[in-house]
Formats: sequence, C-alpha cells, structure tokens
Amino acid sequence: MVNPVGNFEKKVKSGEKGLARKSAPGQPPMMFSGIKVKYILIVLFLIALGIWGSLTLSQSKEKKVKKQFHLLSEALSREPGENIFTLDQKLKKIGSLFDETCDIHIPAQSLSGPLIRDEITGYAARARLHFAQLNIKFHDFVISFPAESEARVRLTGRLTGKTTYGEAVDEAHELECLLKKSEKKWVFSYIEVVEVLKK
Repeated sequence: MVNPVGNFEKKVKSGEKGLARKSAPGQPPMMFSGIKVKYILIVLFLIALGIWGSLTLSQSKEKKVKKQFHLLSEALSREPGENIFTLDQKLKKIGSLFDETCDIHIPAQSLSGPLIRDEITGYAARARLHFAQLNIKFHDFVISFPAESEARVRLTGRLTGKTTYGEAVDEAHELECLLKKSEKKWVFSYIEVVEVLKK
C-alpha cells in the first residue's frame, strides 16, 4: 500500500530543492545585490556632484577676478573730451580696486615698492594726463588660487591711444598680479610689469 503522506512529503522536499537550485551557489540573494548597486550609484552621484561643484566654484571665482581687471581697464581708459566729473568717478573706482597697500613694480617708470591707495590714485591721474585718448585691454589670463582668499594672475595688458602731442601709442606688457579677497570682493595687492612685449 502506498503512503500518500510520504509521497506528499517527498514532493514538497523535491519542490524546495528545485527552488533552491534557481540561485547559483556562492551568489548573494537578488535583493542584497540590488541594494549594493543602489549604494554604488549614490556614491558615484555624490562624487560627480562634488566635482561639478568644485569646477563651478572655481569658474565663479575666476569670473570675479577677471571682472576686477575689466573694472580697472574702464577706470584707466580715457576718451577725448572727458570732463572733470567723469575723471573724479574713475579715480574713485581705481582706489576701490586696490588693497590699503599694494606692492607695485614698473621698472620702465622707476616705480617699485608698496603704495597706499591715495598714492596709486595720484599716479593714475598723472599718467592719464599724458594721453588725449587711452584704452587698456587685458587678455591671455592664467589664474590660479594658491589659497582660498588669494588669486595669482599672469596676463597681457595692451595699451593703445594717443598722447596729448598726437603721437600714437601701442604697447603690450606681460603682468604678474596678486589679488586678495577683502570684504567679499577681490582687490589688487601686487602688480609687476614682468616684460615689455613687441607690438
């Protein structure tokens, strides 16, 4: 006589074995594997976010530093027929772009050493008087940030215009500058004319 209970137990046992065979030996369950992949994706996302944030912050700092050179260019430039009010506004702007003391080295003008803001403004005013028209443009920026609140900049400054005697001027100078962050804005603390370039 056949034992139906015994047959049923055998079927259940063999069915269990069949289910067990579906997962390969040594492999983690499917659910565990899914969680692992999820954590890897989260870590990769966080790394990508960090790199993107770092690059964006660096580009933002570079833009702010370049903006200071643009403002300096506007303040130093002179158009024919410039009135006293415009001159006064430009000189104030020049003063605001510099640290309380700025180390300036211009060998061709025998100028070397630390200058306070008022002295820098005075030199700028006297230099502009020699020109009927003056344009200064900065380009070829190489910017690095040796510290959080410091920007080291190597660039080319091109000076074009006409003197008060009607002589045309076209000069290019390679400059080395250091800017420091003061009260949420970048100010010049060091400027050196490294080399006078050919026209």
